[in-house]
This record gives sequence, C-alpha cells and structure tokens, in this order.
Amino acid sequence: MTDPVATGKFKKLCQFFCRPSARFSLLTLLGGGFIAGVIFWGGFNAVLTATNTEAFCIGCHEMQGNYEEYKKTIHYSNRTGVRATCPDCHVPKEFIPKMLRKFEARHDVWARLTGKVDTPEKFEAHRGEMAEREWARMKASDSSTCRGCHSYEGMSAEMQDPAAVKKHTAAAKPDSGKTCIDCHQGIAHELPKDAED
Repeated sequence: MTDPVATGKFKKLCQFFCRPSARFSLLTLLGGGFIAGVIFWGGFNAVLTATNTEAFCIGCHEMQGNYEEYKKTIHYSNRTGVRATCPDCHVPKEFIPKMLRKFEARHDVWARLTGKVDTPEKFEAHRGEMAEREWARMKASDSSTCRGCHSYEGMSAEMQDPAAVKKHTAAAKPDSGKTCIDCHQGIAHELPKDAED
C-alpha cells in the first residue's frame, strides 16, 4: 500500500520541476544548463587529466619503490627516447574502460588510507596479490595498454631472438589465447618473490 502523504509530496515535487518558469525563458534555462554542463565537464576532465599523470601516480610514498624499479627498465630509458609512463601501462585510453579502471583504483586509495602498504615490508607482503590483480586485469583486456604502443605488425623479426619470434608468431594467432602479459610479467617492476620460483 502506498503512503498517500509520500505520494502527494512526490507529486508536488514533480509539478514544481515540470511547471514552466515564470521568471526565466526556456532559452535562458537551456543556456544555463548548457553552461553548467560545460563547467561540470571541464572540471571533470581537469580532475581526470590530473589523476592520469606520472606525477600523480608516484605522489604517494608507497609507489616510490615501484618508480625506482621502473626507472631501470627500457620503458623508462631507451635508445629512441620513447617513454611509457605509469598511466600508459595501467590506464586504458578508451573512455569506458578508463572510467572502470579509475573506479577500480579505489583499492589502491583504500590501501593507502588504511596503511596496508605504507612501508616497504608491507608493500612486499602484498606485492603478489597486487601483481596478480594487475595481471588479471591486463589479461582480461587482451593487454590493450601494451598494444597502445606495441603491435605484432610493427615488430621486426630480424631484430628479435628466434625464440621470441616463435612465441610472438604463435601468440599473434587469433585463437592462441595468449596476450602480452602472459610472457612479459615483471617487464617494468620486480616480480613478487613467489612468482620468481
């Protein structure tokens, strides 16, 4: 049974918002809504851009160890000067996957706020579970962030080790079920102790 008081309040609220404005023209209301939307979108985009930078990623002291590991890799320094930053590998480029990844980052924020990984020892204790979660995410997206820079078509077989050519050729087949992260775990960060065995 519906509550007549609640129904009456809801009806009045709907009438208030649906009634034409006596003070403002429809054009003014639409223009104001458009301007408010532009301001909201601009603010949203500014926050999204700011949180998608390497400086933001390494702003927490928990990430300093990861950053130091990354600085020793070819993704940081190489003969061509092309650098892959944290978001290049950890945040998809497409809007919906990017938003989902930003939502998933709540785990990282929670770990930071609760002190779960606030010392190198605690970080190492949880490195395995964090790596497994990241590898699973990359596997599920067919290593889409890797493919943002790397492609089978762009690889030069003459410059690769024969074993790598064989593996890349097999992985490039549509039904292989293989993706970059299957073979390239630990490419930019140290592997968890239990994964090295």
